[in-house]
Amino acid sequence: MFDVLIIGGGVSGVSCALILGSAKNKPFAADKNIAIITHQKASSLQDALFYNAYGIPAGKLGSELLTESVEQLHDLYPHVAQIESEKVMKVEGEFPNFTVVTNKKSYATKTIVVAIGSSNTFDIEGLNQFIEPNKKAVVEKQRIQLKNDDHKVADGIYVAGTLAGWRSQLTIAAGSGAAVATDILTLWNNGISCQVHDSVRK
Repeated sequence: MFDVLIIGGGVSGVSCALILGSAKNKPFAADKNIAIITHQKASSLQDALFYNAYGIPAGKLGSELLTESVEQLHDLYPHVAQIESEKVMKVEGEFPNFTVVTNKKSYATKTIVVAIGSSNTFDIEGLNQFIEPNKKAVVEKQRIQLKNDDHKVADGIYVAGTLAGWRSQLTIAAGSGAAVATDILTLWNNGISCQVHDSVRK
């Protein structure tokens, strides 16, 4: 049983995983089981090139970021399980007992973060009822989002990135994933607002 399972290995998903992973020394997060399904084939980063993203070297390829981000997650926070080469097909159950079914296996989790793109090819049984037109995308692109209130779709289900209705910018997607992570950490911390910072003074 995972405490949280993140679906998607792009910007918002890995950003969420990095924040959750970095909280391992917090008493309320020390025993949490965290996992991410790092399916990246449909990521818009595959063709991206960056010059205007804060903290990203000019000319950086999105395809490089995809590889480097999951390596960073593995190196810094190896307790975050990475599930590779699996595609989510179905979500069953309700909070806190979900089953996430992929094309290969099934996983039990208390909380789900959906962090995949906003393409209208989205098709995860058990989540399709939350689909609505993306409110910030060009209508002609027929992008979608999952109906949510500040990233929360339903009890135990969160959405991040463009699928949460945000515009397609790397820094926005990263912030969205981080925001979801801090909301989850706050819940684990009995509702006391939480974020995780490193400092050269520590």
